Amino acid sequence: MREHRPRRLYRLRSRPRPLPTGALDDLRFIRETMERSSSFTAVPGWGMVAMGVTALLATWLTSAWRQLSQREWLAVWLVEAALAMSIGLFATWKKAQRAGVPLTSGPARKFIFTFVPGAVAGGVLTAVLFRAGLAELLPGSWLLLYGAAVTSAGSFSVNVLPLMGAGFMLTGILGLISPPGFHAALLALGFGGLHIGFGYWIARRHGG
Repeated sequence: MREHRPRRLYRLRSRPRPLPTGALDDLRFIRETMERSSSFTAVPGWGMVAMGVTALLATWLTSAWRQLSQREWLAVWLVEAALAMSIGLFATWKKAQRAGVPLTSGPARKFIFTFVPGAVAGGVLTAVLFRAGLAELLPGSWLLLYGAAVTSAGSFSVNVLPLMGAGFMLTGILGLISPPGFHAALLALGFGGLHIGFGYWIARRHGG
């Protein structure tokens, strides 16, 4: 009888085949869909706390210097706005860097593009109202428009931001219907208190 020898199985070596164009398109679509569905979580809680502190300082300065003209009062708050914006941008960049979230990602772009229109509207309205001699409407307008911007941008970020934006909008409405004597307190409550309170909550719940 012929002896049967076990056959050796040889593994065929082949080069990896490139993915078809359709598969690449599918992977690209999945990646972009996941990117769009994610949220921008690099909102700086401690940065917001610092922004609130600058607002309280501006409120104290404008209240302590009672002889300030409207132009000087506006100059103080414009400096505060520039300082707070710089703190917010720097803190956002640092937190995004730590989390490995590029500011050019889809969620970050949506967050920025939905926040900017309200901020630009606030800047334009500031110039228009001040030139028209209606500076008493500025505190309420600032709070209302900032709240609208935060509420819109918050839909692409942590879920507490729309609530903070609603708080700003409510404070702004009170500022528009209340006598000028309440404006300093409302500015302190909004840009100071809301930033500090919600910023602390975000810092504790969302990593700084």
